[in-house]
Amino acid sequence: MKHQNLSRRSAMKKMAGAAALVGTPAIHLGTTTDAPAKLKGNINHSVCKWCYSDFSLEELAQQAVTMGIKSIEIVGPEAYDTLKKYGLSCAMSNGPSSGSISKNINRIAHHAEIVPDYKVRIGEVADAGFTNLIMFSGNREGMDDDEGMENCAKAIKQVVGDAEKRGVMLCMELLNSKVNHADYMCDHVEWGVKLVDMVGSDNFKLLYDIYHMQIMDGDVIRTIRDYKDYFGHYHTGGNPGRNEIDETQELNYPAIMEAIVDTGYTGFVGQEFIPVRDPMASLRQAIWICDV
Repeated sequence: MKHQNLSRRSAMKKMAGAAALVGTPAIHLGTTTDAPAKLKGNINHSVCKWCYSDFSLEELAQQAVTMGIKSIEIVGPEAYDTLKKYGLSCAMSNGPSSGSISKNINRIAHHAEIVPDYKVRIGEVADAGFTNLIMFSGNREGMDDDEGMENCAKAIKQVVGDAEKRGVMLCMELLNSKVNHADYMCDHVEWGVKLVDMVGSDNFKLLYDIYHMQIMDGDVIRTIRDYKDYFGHYHTGGNPGRNEIDETQELNYPAIMEAIVDTGYTGFVGQEFIPVRDPMASLRQAIWICDV
């Protein structure tokens, strides 16, 4: 108990220090000529492009390099050349446009279009030298969860062989259905874990979004420890609000990152919060908070 209290005090001190850093008017955001930030190297840092819509991909890439960020994600093949120009990876690629968060593989009627498109996208990701590709379940719309799981498994089994051959990891994202994505089917870790077991391939796992699953399941650190083998990628976000991950919200991100590192995870952690302050200062702060 004493160790846990000390760890939490240390984490809160770090988040408070990061908040002070962001509040400093003279904070240096960096330029393309700056050396990358010196980070500890235990976490591979990534950032989701959609959270920075006011910045072009080129602008975000320039800033990412100065912060020691190694990846910009949730983009497709149209972005790959720009990422490579700056020595960046794409830690999680977009799926094909034939599917959406709400309309996807939990319905057989969608398979004829989505499955072939996923085969193409797997090839595009592999050809670019990247490894992770996002998937979504789709909404329930009155469908039983067991039926939806079986339908998802049928679609995934049609493409996971291609993923195995090309070294691509398919990751279905866990999203909350309480606040942001009403009726979404893959909204609890238990459901996602059963789907992974049903598919039975090392190339299909879950994208554990910490923000979303704090809302739906809570118990974040225990879940990471118990189901580490089921998670292929992680996203951040402050709760409530999906904003900055500092002391203004309820999640203890330094402790969560330590738990991820302790599992032996060597993939990426993607920052997916929506900044309400200076976007680049908040992103730099988030990287500092998560660099355990």
